[in-house]
Amino acid sequence: MELYGQQSKSWPQKITVHILEIGLLYLSYWLLFQNGGHWISEWLHIENNQDAARRTIIFIFNIVIFLRMSYMMIFLLQRKMPWEESVSVPFAFALYYIGFSLLVLPTSRQIGIWDIIAIILFIVGCVLNTGGELLRKKWKEHPENKGQIYTEGFFRYSRHVNYFGDLLWVSAYAVLTANWWSVTIPVLLFLFFAFYNAPKLDEYLKQKYGKGYDEYAKKTKMLIPYIY
Repeated sequence: MELYGQQSKSWPQKITVHILEIGLLYLSYWLLFQNGGHWISEWLHIENNQDAARRTIIFIFNIVIFLRMSYMMIFLLQRKMPWEESVSVPFAFALYYIGFSLLVLPTSRQIGIWDIIAIILFIVGCVLNTGGELLRKKWKEHPENKGQIYTEGFFRYSRHVNYFGDLLWVSAYAVLTANWWSVTIPVLLFLFFAFYNAPKLDEYLKQKYGKGYDEYAKKTKMLIPYIY
């Protein structure tokens, strides 16, 4: 967590992340709309049902996530990005771009109410994540807020509401694939946030803000608003 105190543009690392993620987006397109899905289905002996509408929504999700990631990395991320992170970030996103593209291959079902719910979940998750970061950045730009912890906006509902947003949009992917195996991805993400990333970030914030963070933590749930 010492990286949070180091300011750097880290352009070589960020460019590397973008190149790798563009490659992953192409692989996703190849799986969903070109020969990749047919080749994989034959190799793994699974069905390939060519659900064009569902696959199109999955790929739109991929594009939106890439654009959000790109904006946040270029305009919002001010801390130093180590080289190992420039590899680990695309690896994590491969679970979404490639993993869900594979999991949707056998699915053949008309778009229904659960898919509409998934799209709503996706939008809400993106708003909580990116919107929360934008509101925090705007708040921090005011000189009178220097050295204070941000507890407003979406962050009044949970200390890591941006992570909760991630859980929502990843869950939206899982619902849209209509494949029970997809559940493993948001479950693993929840475990990572709840038992590793969020607690480590809590330690850093406690050291940085002291009693201010203690008071915030007493009245605000860590991850899921009002629940956990």
